[in-house]
Amino acid sequence: MRDARPGRADARAAGPAPGPRDVSGPSRRQVLRAGLATGLAGFVLPGAAACTPAARTDAITVAGGESGGFYLEFATLLATSLTRRAVARTASAVQTQGSLENIDRLVRGEVTLGIALADSAADSVAGRSASAAPSSASIRALGKVYENYLHCLVRADSGIGAVADLAGRTVGVGGQRSGTSLTARRILEAAGLSGADRQAGLTELPLGLNQGVAALRDGRVEGLFWSGGLPTAAITAAAKDTKLRLVDLSALIAPLRARYQGFYDRVLIQAGTYPGMPATWTVGVANVLLCRADMGADVARSIVELLLTRASELVPASSLGVQFLSPETLINTAGVPLHPAAEDAYRAFHG
Repeated sequence: MRDARPGRADARAAGPAPGPRDVSGPSRRQVLRAGLATGLAGFVLPGAAACTPAARTDAITVAGGESGGFYLEFATLLATSLTRRAVARTASAVQTQGSLENIDRLVRGEVTLGIALADSAADSVAGRSASAAPSSASIRALGKVYENYLHCLVRADSGIGAVADLAGRTVGVGGQRSGTSLTARRILEAAGLSGADRQAGLTELPLGLNQGVAALRDGRVEGLFWSGGLPTAAITAAAKDTKLRLVDLSALIAPLRARYQGFYDRVLIQAGTYPGMPATWTVGVANVLLCRADMGADVARSIVELLLTRASELVPASSLGVQFLSPETLINTAGVPLHPAAEDAYRAFHG
């Protein structure tokens, strides 16, 4: 959907085939509140009649992410909505390192729901992840919920203008159990800075968002990768007293897509998203809301109904760039199979 506000035009543009779609990162908040919530408010999925007691579960835990990041904000809002809409008697968000930890905890039955980057989730389902347990094939998707923006942050006075300039430097690549670490290493491999085919090396440190921002500010690292929604609160806070800059990553999308599936889009972090930072093109990866395959059908349908009809409750107040959470895009889960009840619910909705 296009944003109607002046200054947030949709920057989709035709790219070279088979290039990714370009996404400018328009705001979704007004559209969700004024249009989606109104248009779908009366919609009830078959078998989930207004979240009857049969569809309610005792407790739901949602694996989110790090403090100051979008995952935890989204998970907290989702937990609140799950209790408000009587999907669960109690629901809570769990702070984690991110995608890979969320998948592991979901597989082990420690949480009910988890948010994960589509590339991390697809790797786990296919058994390609070194982190996820062998039974990762037991996870299912409930919907594609929003876009993550890969940030490559440097100090404004660093002289680093491109990913290639990170050669020989120390770089934070995300926490060990985060989805950022997977995507960042793929970016570095595509740039010839990491992996078996490296042309020039760098030192990688497994730093999460808050540790990484602190290390960038005090000079312990010269670059930091972070994948999150827009804006990420911890980066906004840091940019108020430290001049930071984003590195354009869009030139690496073509080699990424040539080597991997079509997880990666060309997306724009708009000027003004962070204090003092100009508009910068980067890599976008969708997020998927995951559950276990053995989740009860009534509960899965109730959660899908919430995603379809109450999306406005799930967008953080600060959000500038939520791309999805719409009936048209929720169903496209990037190779992660839908829970059967979710598939039935979307089929009923779309006719």
